[in-house]
Amino acid sequence: MTARYRLHYAPDNASLVIRLALEELGVAYETVLVDRRARAQKSPAYLALNPAGLIPVLETPGGAVFETGAILLWLADRHGALAPAPDDPARGTLLKWLFFLSNTLHPAMRMIFYPDQYAGADIDAQARLRTHMQTEAARHLDTLEAAASAHPDLFSGTTPSVIGLYLGPALRWLALYPAGETGWFDLARWPVLQAMAQALETRASASTAARAEGLGSAPFTAPTPADPPEGAAL
Repeated sequence: MTARYRLHYAPDNASLVIRLALEELGVAYETVLVDRRARAQKSPAYLALNPAGLIPVLETPGGAVFETGAILLWLADRHGALAPAPDDPARGTLLKWLFFLSNTLHPAMRMIFYPDQYAGADIDAQARLRTHMQTEAARHLDTLEAAASAHPDLFSGTTPSVIGLYLGPALRWLALYPAGETGWFDLARWPVLQAMAQALETRASASTAARAEGLGSAPFTAPTPADPPEGAAL
């Protein structure tokens, strides 16, 4: 079967979210490794696809789509799955929590992982920013825990929506990164999210993605650093 989509990815990056969605949809796709060690995401060829130079990009018959949340929503609408339809009363609820993930939780995670990009070279300033954003991320997870209790269908790991597919990897990364700075995070503090992640990682989509990117057998609830067959998780 000719691949319908081309996913530009790096192991254990935000492209994992899109790989999960593609696997859940059961559509044909191929992957193109973006070598972050060589900063391939900043190459002219990649910038022509995504001028922000960020991963992922999904090439589609209608052109390249970037931004994780946008790709998820595009795929869901295109294939009529993983999200309530535009005329469904639950659509607004899904949208607000999807964008909470992309606009609130994910930026906080970036500041935890890469404080030097926001605080400059001062090590103490980086440490202060990281500590502050860890507190903020915990607060965001408290909010998501309450939302998951109120909207179990949208936060399901058994029949996942785009929310679960985004949130599972996010929980993984918060548990792992940066190495030596994750003592604040204990998934058991958020039992509803933990149950969602446990259900999600038993899905065939998660097993396939974990094998492809070297993520281990419990990638969302008991994660280990990625050991990918190609590329590097940076």
